[in-house]
Amino acid sequence: MEFSEKIRFVRKHLEMSQEELAQALNVSYASIHRWENAKTKPNKMVRVVFKSFCDQNNIDFGDVNEK
Repeated sequence: MEFSEKIRFVRKHLEMSQEELAQALNVSYASIHRWENAKTKPNKMVRVVFKSFCDQNNIDFGDVNEK
């Protein structure tokens, strides 16, 4: 699963808007939008934060920190 698919899956699974997820991850709405549309990928630090967020919400993708 690509990061864009993971971000969208988590957001929809938790019934969050892009803005709400952005606030939860402490990033901008524009970042979430670009990641979901596969325009960019987050840096390693944000991927770690995202993995932690998924763990806290009992969502397991295995290795979220894709390269």
